[in-house]
Amino acid sequence: MEGSTQRSAWRRRLPRILLGVVAVVLISLLYPNNLSFPYQFELNQTWQYADLTAPYDIPILKREERLAADRQSVIDGLTPVYRRDPEVARRARAAYIRDFSLALDSAEARSTYAGLRQQPEAHRLYGLGILDRIYQRGIVRLRTEDEARSGMASVIQIVDGSEVVTRTIGQVFTTPGRARQWLTDSLLYTRLAAPDFLEPLLEDKLEYNTFYNDSLTNRLRQQSLEAVSPFDGLITQGDVLVRQGEVLSESVYQKLISYRRLYNDNLQGTSSYFSVIAGYGILVGLVILLLFLYLRTFFPLVYVRNKNLVFILMWPLLYALMVRSIELAPGWSAYVVPFCIVPIVMRIFFTERLAFFLHVVVVVIASFLTSLGYPFTFLNIMAGVVVIFMDIDTRDWSRFFSSLLLLFVYYLFGYIGIQLVQGASFATLNYIDLLWLALNVFLVLLAYPLIPLLERLFGLISPITLVELNDMNRPLLERLARQASGTWQHSLNVANLAERVASEIGINSLLVRTAALYHDIGKLKNPEYFIENQNGPNPHDRITALESAKIIIDHVAEGVRLAKNAGLPEVLIDFIRTHHGTTRAEYFYRQHIKDHPEREVDEPQFRYDGPLPTSREHTVLMLADSVEAASKSLKQPTEEELYDLIDNIIRGKLINGQLVQSRLSFRELEVLRRIFRSVLKSTHHLRIAYPEDAAAAEEE
Repeated sequence: MEGSTQRSAWRRRLPRILLGVVAVVLISLLYPNNLSFPYQFELNQTWQYADLTAPYDIPILKREERLAADRQSVIDGLTPVYRRDPEVARRARAAYIRDFSLALDSAEARSTYAGLRQQPEAHRLYGLGILDRIYQRGIVRLRTEDEARSGMASVIQIVDGSEVVTRTIGQVFTTPGRARQWLTDSLLYTRLAAPDFLEPLLEDKLEYNTFYNDSLTNRLRQQSLEAVSPFDGLITQGDVLVRQGEVLSESVYQKLISYRRLYNDNLQGTSSYFSVIAGYGILVGLVILLLFLYLRTFFPLVYVRNKNLVFILMWPLLYALMVRSIELAPGWSAYVVPFCIVPIVMRIFFTERLAFFLHVVVVVIASFLTSLGYPFTFLNIMAGVVVIFMDIDTRDWSRFFSSLLLLFVYYLFGYIGIQLVQGASFATLNYIDLLWLALNVFLVLLAYPLIPLLERLFGLISPITLVELNDMNRPLLERLARQASGTWQHSLNVANLAERVASEIGINSLLVRTAALYHDIGKLKNPEYFIENQNGPNPHDRITALESAKIIIDHVAEGVRLAKNAGLPEVLIDFIRTHHGTTRAEYFYRQHIKDHPEREVDEPQFRYDGPLPTSREHTVLMLADSVEAASKSLKQPTEEELYDLIDNIIRGKLINGQLVQSRLSFRELEVLRRIFRSVLKSTHHLRIAYPEDAAAAEEE
């Protein structure tokens, strides 16, 4: 039996656990592209965080201007690259050998160049040698910009096969004409017998053999630029980067820039990526867990209803998605996100406490996704306090707009204050952010059309709907007034009594009043079995006490059925379920014992099914219902009798454990007791008992 109960409890918890896990996973999935340095800082601003030390060695990045200057210096000093074409020299040698042989044969036939005929091989080899020297030196076709460079000392690089050599312009031939001039000058100083024989054979063999190569030059440029070190010094592990309160000078700012770059680079690794995502998942999970614990402790009825949990978890996910999308949109700022919609809507549907707690959860989770830092978190959390404090009423447009104006004033001064603390001046304020904040406040107007939409989607209830449900011409209330007039009068009395108490202790009086009007609609099924509707014989006299108890107790289940058929919100149906808690139909229970003294009584048959009231509103209605109904049994009571009745009913509820989940404090219970006494005393027209002599004087 115990194992079955535990399994049943786990089955009830499982949907809530799954909802929480799904919310954590979906929110965490928004983080992968947002892994970044955890500090925000600007040049010449004050460091707001604690002292920061280097967790590892950090190379200091050069400033952008200096790095750019170094790179430009490399580009300015870059030597262009030329490639030598060996095929040109091979063609020239082959042509020379062929032409030399033909010219030699001609000279022998004509008997010219006697010295040549005596040393033909020496002349041939000399011509080949001088041709090789010319092409080895290179006839370079210069680019226009290289031709324009200063002097013959300008440097170029020549790629000859696998060898790279550096030459000045003066060390190469820049045109075939210069090569021919050098050839002519060289032949004048030879010891050959016929140097003039070689000159025409060699001159027409000279052409460009070295050409500019763009791809090699670009590769050299890239290699040279990559060789420029982006660093200028080293911070060793354990060194203090910056101290709290220190103004960020250029040198300190550059150190932080260097740390940020190295930190972000380290995050690109797979292990770092998953570890950071796991860290975000843990943080979001802790926040959601605290939200669940808060709901279970202070709002159990909200916690146990899965539709309410979906409604609540929707907000962190929705705002995380909005902030993430805006962070990815160029030119947009997360200051535009209207976080104050959350507390406004939550306050209307639930309470201020839950509204504020959820607002904090939403802002904290969204803060993980934005680069705006603690000013973003501070401004938006405090804005939530402002809208809860101002008690924005969506039913009153003028008040709604004035509240939004005050909200913008808060944003305005809050933002300016933060900027001044960070070292800005009025001249350097980022006024664009103020425009985003103004748009943020304007978008809070969306709370108004969202309320009826959310009300329908999640079965919630707003003040506007409550006012509509208070209309006495509503079909269910009209039917109750017509078919069970005594119950209707009782419901009106309970509504007035409960409303007074609710207003006094600061809970939702409109909700309590509306719930009181509907709490006994289940009596429509058998109105004559309830004493307030009886004018003739009591029908209970014709049936057993057990049957009577069943009819009385069943009015709760019947009320729930009628409420659901009428489309009443679940929030009101909860009042119908809890207004008797798990109390016992005492009169019929004792009557049954009296009628069957010899039998063992099955007590659960005489108890309401519950559940117990779990909110102050539920509790106020339960006590008001009991006190109002019981007071009708007193015929011309004295003040003492009436007060004793009220005290006994409250004491009885406490002793029987009906208020263990009520959330009412003893101070509030005392306020409730005082108001019950005051209202019922007026209802029963109790008069002060005068002394006898005063009474006699009155008669005279």
